[in-house]
Amino acid sequence: MTLPQLAHLVALLETGSFTRAAEMLHLSQPAFSRSIQLLEGELGASLVDRIGKRNEPTPLGRLVGQRARRVLAEVEEIRREAEMLAQGETGAIRLGLGAAPSALLSVPLMQHLMDQYPKLRVKLSRGPTESLLVSLRERVLDALVVHVRTLDNDEDLEVAPMPALSSGFICRLGHPLAGQAQPALADVLRYPIVSTGLSPEIRRRLAGAAAPGGFDLHMECEDISYLLDIVERSDALYLGVLASARALTKLNRLLQLPAPQDFNVQAHFAFVTLRGRSVSPATRIARQCCFQTIQDAAGA
Repeated sequence: MTLPQLAHLVALLETGSFTRAAEMLHLSQPAFSRSIQLLEGELGASLVDRIGKRNEPTPLGRLVGQRARRVLAEVEEIRREAEMLAQGETGAIRLGLGAAPSALLSVPLMQHLMDQYPKLRVKLSRGPTESLLVSLRERVLDALVVHVRTLDNDEDLEVAPMPALSSGFICRLGHPLAGQAQPALADVLRYPIVSTGLSPEIRRRLAGAAAPGGFDLHMECEDISYLLDIVERSDALYLGVLASARALTKLNRLLQLPAPQDFNVQAHFAFVTLRGRSVSPATRIARQCCFQTIQDAAGA
């Protein structure tokens, strides 16, 4: 039994035709048929039922076909791993980022790769987790950094949790709440709240504090820079990862409000790859940089 024979069987099962399968593999039909016959002879049973022009798998054919696909996929992964190791630090990384990870990681990651790995190519994509996951599963992206709350418990994902980051409220200098030692959550919610999105749990907690009027975000946007610009120009408050606004708070353009009582919130991001897919050296380099950047932000 050889790998080409297994590939021939998979092609036959996918096309249902000796002629089309042979053409697809650029083989003569007699040579293709002989390959299938040799495989059947080795296994001692038919793999397809030849009914006129139709070729349908036997129960054994379906079983062998399923395993053949797995074997061929593993062989392809071995080839891919060898190619990636040969590339070393000259490969490419295609990384998808959620809103807050994009604000935190884009510049440090690109700067790090430019300085330390100038031959590495990088492509960053930003968007909602749902669309990023589609791109990951279609192999358009190599990895994602997104909020854990936006992920489902999908068995095809390898999820590596990152250090937790503090979340809270950001306001402009001179905001009516800026002088309070610890504003009550109900007082905070009297002002417009803007964010990249909130988990159901946080929404419930805010709705309870805002009762009886309930709670809803005044503005929701994937681009944190837009939200912080609005906060700097109005009495709106940004609710999200505090490190996202650190550059502006250090410049005294924005101010971090003290956390309201019983409202200490953390954000949990994760580095996500496809389970069973080989991780390239470029992806490992990006992963290490992302973890270090988040660790630094958590400790700052």
